[in-house]
Amino acid sequence: MSASTLFKNGWRAALLPVALVVIAQVAATVTQLESDSLASPLDIARAFVSVMADGSLLRATLDTLKAAAIGCVVGVGAGSLLGIVLGLFRIADDALDLTIELLRPIPVVALIPVVMMLLGFGAKMEIVIISLGLLWPSVVLARVAVKEVEPRLMEVSNMLQLGFTDRLVKIVLPAVLPQLFMSLKLAAGYALVVAVTVEITANPLGLGYGIMMAQQALRPAEMFAYLIWIGAIGWLIGVLLNMAQRGFFPAFVKGERR
Repeated sequence: MSASTLFKNGWRAALLPVALVVIAQVAATVTQLESDSLASPLDIARAFVSVMADGSLLRATLDTLKAAAIGCVVGVGAGSLLGIVLGLFRIADDALDLTIELLRPIPVVALIPVVMMLLGFGAKMEIVIISLGLLWPSVVLARVAVKEVEPRLMEVSNMLQLGFTDRLVKIVLPAVLPQLFMSLKLAAGYALVVAVTVEITANPLGLGYGIMMAQQALRPAEMFAYLIWIGAIGWLIGVLLNMAQRGFFPAFVKGERR
């Protein structure tokens, strides 16, 4: 994709957000907005500069991103490995299928009280919650990806009498890596959502806690500054992962577009 095309697409995509900001600022100015729950875009921008200048926003961002990254790696890594094993071994798949289907629908937020009783407050509790939230989707996606591997490749591995490690490294992983990366893309955004949710409800750290403190102190401009910043971080993560996908798996990306 050329630079001119990227600029054109980015300009078009920015039209609606810019229009909404302008409309909101005009409405706030005309009505002389004074509220404990709303703020004008100009006030939000001032609040953003303030929390950025005093370092509180950056500290909260680092806390949230660290927990989200570790939880994402652990959850996706463990889930993908388990999914690959289930995809390769029918006996294990049959034995664990009911257990997975019973555990998978449990909302991850419902596990917060349980994990808090075991680990208390802090980063460890948040990482465990994020990991559990990403575990089962990763299991399901990896299991499906392995089952969709070209059957002839698996037949060749059986004929060559490859062991589990050789079959995994030489046959399965090269075939399923694009799908596993797609799983990682989906998990990265979800990890940020879960991290902020845990911080709002249970963990006095990070961006979610910053939102709660701003809300309780009746500082709506600061609260919205945190919210917009979280959206910007999620967008940037998506852009970086899309760039990585185009770099590492260009054929897979072209296949998706077709």
